[in-house]
Amino acid sequence: MITHINAARNQLEALLASEIAAWKSDASFDQAYQKQRQQFIVNRLQLQAKIMLAVGVTLMMFFFWVNPDLESKIQSLKIGLLTELFIVICWVILCKTAFGRRYCDLILLCLSWAVTCSIQIDTAILFKHFEPFFNIWYLMFLTQATIVPVKWRLHLISHLGTVVCYGCIFLISRPHLQQPLPFYVENALYLFWTIIICGFSVYLYEKLRKKEFRATQELKIAQQQSERLLLNILPEMIVAQLKEEPTTIADIFQEVSVLFADIVGFTELSTRISPPKLVELLNEIFCLFDELAERHGVEKIKTIGDAYMAVAGLPNHRGDHAIAIANMALDMQKAVAEFNAVNNQSFRIRIGISTGPVVAGVIGLKKFAYDLWGDTVNTASRMESHGIAGNIQVCQASYELLKDKYILEKRGLIQVKGKGEMMTYLLQGIKI
Repeated sequence: MITHINAARNQLEALLASEIAAWKSDASFDQAYQKQRQQFIVNRLQLQAKIMLAVGVTLMMFFFWVNPDLESKIQSLKIGLLTELFIVICWVILCKTAFGRRYCDLILLCLSWAVTCSIQIDTAILFKHFEPFFNIWYLMFLTQATIVPVKWRLHLISHLGTVVCYGCIFLISRPHLQQPLPFYVENALYLFWTIIICGFSVYLYEKLRKKEFRATQELKIAQQQSERLLLNILPEMIVAQLKEEPTTIADIFQEVSVLFADIVGFTELSTRISPPKLVELLNEIFCLFDELAERHGVEKIKTIGDAYMAVAGLPNHRGDHAIAIANMALDMQKAVAEFNAVNNQSFRIRIGISTGPVVAGVIGLKKFAYDLWGDTVNTASRMESHGIAGNIQVCQASYELLKDKYILEKRGLIQVKGKGEMMTYLLQGIKI
């Protein structure tokens, strides 16, 4: 059964191709993607800040240990504490304020430059050390591209900002540099390729992520449409059950109320008007019945020609099933009368109601449907076929549940095919 449901979904998705194509060109996709990407960046930056704090503590301990004199230890500790403080401030702004979540791009740049530009500047000012920290830069660029692999332009700004910062320091402090020029040229080339690789990898990842997001959204739209299609065919509870257990569904319900309705004179009308007009009239009437079923919480089962079948009390049990089906039957009479007045027709509806146990389930390999079986169904059908045009005929079991709140006229014993003599009643209306 699940296989058939999936096949139906595939067919529906093919039919929805034009709708999906229209959606793809709509600005709503870009808005949805931007919102999802923004949340992704916020989550990843929170993770990056925590990692940077942990790494910063480790590096402070390392430099405090390797520096030979106390003054150097204190200076390196100051740089480390200032950097850690800056990272904490960025993390608090990101996590605790709407500003940080909205402008997380600025937080990314701040976190990046906190361990590249700021450390380079502090070291140059405090220690008169102007050598570039290439290793820290490589580590920062690669780590950031791995943890926050979106917005490649932002990564490029982060990398170029570091290069420009050091370029200014290099021009100012060139006489103090300790290594020959080829050393810096070689490392600059390594840095250049690191920037290219990181930026290009982020660009490819973001492009792939956007495609995956688009495919996910398209599939979601198709699934929602197929869900609506399935819910038009089967009750919601049955659809959920079919998804969870791909087995034959057959349930016994001890007491429900079944309704059959037939439009009197419709067959005769078919000989006088065109088929399209006939179907149009029938569709209008059955749409009215569908609205009534929705209003009264009644489950439509099927239509057979100009006959309409519905049930109250399943698949979700309700104690007032007889009342619900009686109210629907009375409203169906009113709906047909109003339809006749608007369309200048003279249709009459014959309705039969029966109450009792039924078996309900899904059968078939193709065009599967939720259906009912049992003596209660047969009796409801007989109540309709042996009824009187323009009236609602109910069996004894239904009468016992309705007699206190509704006006019922005793019709008496009638001969019912396959059932023998049965006591029947005609539902007239609600007691005042």
